[in-house]
Amino acid sequence: MIAALILLAQGQLPAAAAGGVIDQGVLVIRADTQEVARETFRLLERRVGENTDGWLLDASARWGGARGGRPAVYSPVLEVGGDSSTLALSFGVSGGPVPLRITGRPGRRRFTLRYVSPGVERARELPGDSESVVIDDSVFTPYLFVAWRGGRLNAVYARTADRATLQVQDLGSQATTLNRDPVTLRHLVVTGGRDGPVHVWLGDGSRIMKVELPDRKLVAERQPD
Repeated sequence: MIAALILLAQGQLPAAAAGGVIDQGVLVIRADTQEVARETFRLLERRVGENTDGWLLDASARWGGARGGRPAVYSPVLEVGGDSSTLALSFGVSGGPVPLRITGRPGRRRFTLRYVSPGVERARELPGDSESVVIDDSVFTPYLFVAWRGGRLNAVYARTADRATLQVQDLGSQATTLNRDPVTLRHLVVTGGRDGPVHVWLGDGSRIMKVELPDRKLVAERQPD
């Protein structure tokens, strides 16, 4: 499935091979009121033979280059099971000194990451388990699976090979704003990560609508369809 994830990330895998699109959209990421990045995503069914068992998340966050520099693009593709735990990861990073491709897979009591760039390949094995989730500090749609799992869970930051133990608190339906309009959404707070508390807001059908990182003064809001 890692090979299939890489093909999906490169746009070479037909959508039908991964299952139908369940949701897709764009998050606009702002620091205070200034737009600093945009994240596009597709959520697809994960097909195992003739059956549907889990999801595939194909996301890409493009952060503008400072002072005319190259924009940084972070493009994870996550395969998760029916319990929202990570089964496989393919993560492309561009805009830095060299392009980087990261793949990851959980195993018994470990999570193995492989890093490939031109002429260099290395691996890291982290303590973990089959229920670990993958998150990132520059791509926010993977928090959807953290919210779906809930409770206490182990997380892996794939780009830096860091780990965290997260706690998810479900506060139920609460009033907030989305693109300056008043709305009522399901509110979950994720604590224990290195970015401070992360507020995840879900809409109908548990669709991701907004992600807030108060400590970094960042808000990612879903644009109208």
